Amino acid sequence: MPEVILTGLRTNSDYHLGNYLGAILPMKRLIDSKLADENANYQVNLFAPNLHSFTTPIDFERLYPQTWANLKLMVAAGIPIDHPKVYLYRQSEIAAHSELTWILANFTGFGELGRMVEFKQKSQKIGNDRISAGLFGYPILMAADILLYDARWVPVGDDQRQHLELTRTLASRFNQQFGREVFLVPAPLEQQQEFVGHSEPVRIRNLRQPQAKMSKSDDDPAGTIALSDGPDEVAAKIKAAPTDTVGVINYDWDKQPAISNLLSILAHLSGQSLDSVTAEWSGQTSYQSLKEAVVAATNQALGEIQANLKAVSDQQLKDHLQKSEADLRLVANEKLATVQSLVGLREAKR
Repeated sequence: MPEVILTGLRTNSDYHLGNYLGAILPMKRLIDSKLADENANYQVNLFAPNLHSFTTPIDFERLYPQTWANLKLMVAAGIPIDHPKVYLYRQSEIAAHSELTWILANFTGFGELGRMVEFKQKSQKIGNDRISAGLFGYPILMAADILLYDARWVPVGDDQRQHLELTRTLASRFNQQFGREVFLVPAPLEQQQEFVGHSEPVRIRNLRQPQAKMSKSDDDPAGTIALSDGPDEVAAKIKAAPTDTVGVINYDWDKQPAISNLLSILAHLSGQSLDSVTAEWSGQTSYQSLKEAVVAATNQALGEIQANLKAVSDQQLKDHLQKSEADLRLVANEKLATVQSLVGLREAKR
């Protein structure tokens, strides 16, 4: 059986540079490196987690067309849907995700969920009257997404660190409860980072508020570069990004977060190591020159994506989704049936 590499990227809002550099581009490069050999023992599961999409308030009428538009963007950004070992699919099309979530919820402690940092942060933004049980239980659905397919490799961002650890805990807990390896326990975070070639998770921050991650936020769109932004918009946002008064370029998230963010963006876009880019720019005194380099690299990447988007075939994408979802539905249902028999929802297997 191939080792499964799995990741999901929310599709309820326009994709931005942080999505591209933190998820899509690393997955593209991972596919290029791990699946270059047709005999490679890997399989890539890349999905649209649309069930996750309304754990926070959204415009429900926009979810379906937005999901479709972002799936097309994934293809335009280089995800090869013509590769036999690449599966692009929609979470909601495989019902086992929802049912396994409910079963796993009964193996999860209330306190475990309450300690999730991302839940606390999002709750503060939403307000107590609009915090949903779905947001609280989000990590359990993420665990189901992973465990249904025995995914060993789950490239995640810094904000998903706790969720990955909870997934590992739930897999081990269930296996111990029933005395058999029902679920494959994903590799720990350190091994995940080594597998994808990063010494630390990708961190792309808001251009105006580098303490926060880049997101499609209505209250601060100037800090986020959408993949649909044109060259002038990109240049204006990057050049207007506040920096600091240090006067010398250094990679230091504590003392120079804005400069570190620009160096990180440049490194990931160029395909060079962060150490290499940092060595090239450290000690220089022109913040403007660094910004101009980031503008050029960003516009080149976005220009290619936008040109490719025009050539993406709706029918080819539809055909791929239907096949991927049919194939993975069989895999997920088989895993779910095993779990159901163990917890008493089906006749025990002999």
